[in-house]
Amino acid sequence: MRVSVFVTCLVDQLFPRVGEGAVETLRRLGCEVAFNPAQTCCGQPAFNTGYRPEARAMAEHFVEVFERERADFLVAPSGSCTAMVRNFYPELFHAHGDERWRARLESVRSRLREFSEFIVRELGVEDVGARFEGRVTYHDACHLLRELKVSDEPRRLIRAVRGVEFVEMESPDACCGFGGTFSVKYAEISDAILREKLTRIERSGAQYVVANDSSCLMQIAGGLARAGSSVRTIHLAELLASR
Repeated sequence: MRVSVFVTCLVDQLFPRVGEGAVETLRRLGCEVAFNPAQTCCGQPAFNTGYRPEARAMAEHFVEVFERERADFLVAPSGSCTAMVRNFYPELFHAHGDERWRARLESVRSRLREFSEFIVRELGVEDVGARFEGRVTYHDACHLLRELKVSDEPRRLIRAVRGVEFVEMESPDACCGFGGTFSVKYAEISDAILREKLTRIERSGAQYVVANDSSCLMQIAGGLARAGSSVRTIHLAELLASR
């Protein structure tokens, strides 16, 4: 199966090991993995901030790049960016009354899958042969859970990792407070939400907190560091690449 990876902005600029882990895992599972260097931002920050024309321009570029990919699936290590393309691109294009893009958009969004969603639902795999020692809990990223309805898949993958002791935190689906530009516009509210999440993580007794979105992990990692916590963050792709 041929897969083209959409790496996302945060992975590209700040968390390259997440992208490397995703590629390594997909190749281990027998996928032929491609990467198109022409890809850029999906436009979500602009869209969420109200800059619709700018978001539309980025969305058009995204479609132009990935519609040419001769891949069975497009895979992204981010529920947030995947949800932007699958759930909110139609609003961007239809709002402008441009039906010429409908088929082009559909050829992209119909093939796009989030990383854990792809492995479990499309490949039918739960045990990827990973090994990682430690007590692990999982944070449900908002867009992954609420927009894509992905919750059980990452947990199945985590539980199958040799050496992992999985513990569920209280209210794992509670927001971490990041929300993209929300954390900048409403910093005090964001911080209050984060503190509640950190308390639940600490109470779980976990040594590591796993999530599928680098944005959530960046928010949580910052809070843990400021609190002097020994708990560490790790993206699911990094966990599954561990041997």
